Amino acid sequence: MTGGTGATGVTAGAEQDDRLPVLRPVALGTAKLMPDIDHEQGWLLTLDGTPQSYVDLADPTHLEFEYTRRIAHLLDVLAPAGAPLAALHLGGGALTLPRYLAATRPGSRQHVVEVDGPLVRLVADHLPWPSGIDVTVGDAREALGTTAAASVDVLVADVFHGSRTPAHLTSVEFLREAAAVLRPGGCYAANLADGPPLAFAKAQAATLREVFPQVCLAAEPSVLRGRRYGNVLLVGSDRPLPVAELGRRLAGDAFPARLCDAAELSALVRGTAPVPDAAAEDSPPPPDGAFSVG
Repeated sequence: MTGGTGATGVTAGAEQDDRLPVLRPVALGTAKLMPDIDHEQGWLLTLDGTPQSYVDLADPTHLEFEYTRRIAHLLDVLAPAGAPLAALHLGGGALTLPRYLAATRPGSRQHVVEVDGPLVRLVADHLPWPSGIDVTVGDAREALGTTAAASVDVLVADVFHGSRTPAHLTSVEFLREAAAVLRPGGCYAANLADGPPLAFAKAQAATLREVFPQVCLAAEPSVLRGRRYGNVLLVGSDRPLPVAELGRRLAGDAFPARLCDAAELSALVRGTAPVPDAAAEDSPPPPDGAFSVG
């Protein structure tokens, strides 16, 4: 499912609100939809207490989690404003980013792959998504094998089982399959989470550099300095990335992120080997209580 594990200031609950939380067992645990009392049509999705997605049905451009805003900045600078994109989303959750892309780039062709079928039904029942977003239930890596080569402008990988990225989505072999479905100039973006000493994030950056000639990384400075656990955005392409504009947008957020370009990334991953299938491991678990929501 989509991971997020994004810290957020949202106030979720049913106080002074006619909407009630929805609790339902799904394939990967217990999902809960909680209304945001500060936004009449805002909802927070958690899985076993870990935040997974936030959706504002009235305003799909309202992005509560910092990591979703960073990916949205990337989507905004990949093509001229309003131009449709062909997008493949590995990990669905409540479809926050597909909804954003549908609102900001009307006519975009989007395919979402979510492994948790009962979760998809929960979201469909309570948070229906707009037309132009096709959702299928299945494994993210297996879906790449059925995706036509050179058919996608952007591939967003935001897959967490609970709070961890599955091992089979972290290898050189996986990334080569992902690169094969991208059009020339297409972009791969992955949301990961890691903490000190950033061993997982560094290994993932090295793995991305093994497959894509152009790679950048973005995270909050405190995460990059190894002071705390948090989200890391990795981006790869076969063509130069719009790093200057992306960096400006990331720096202007309420919780600014710093973009590491090719030179900084080389220094960050120096001595770190790419990860093959045979050595792939799940991302590390977050510290206790890092993202829990009642």
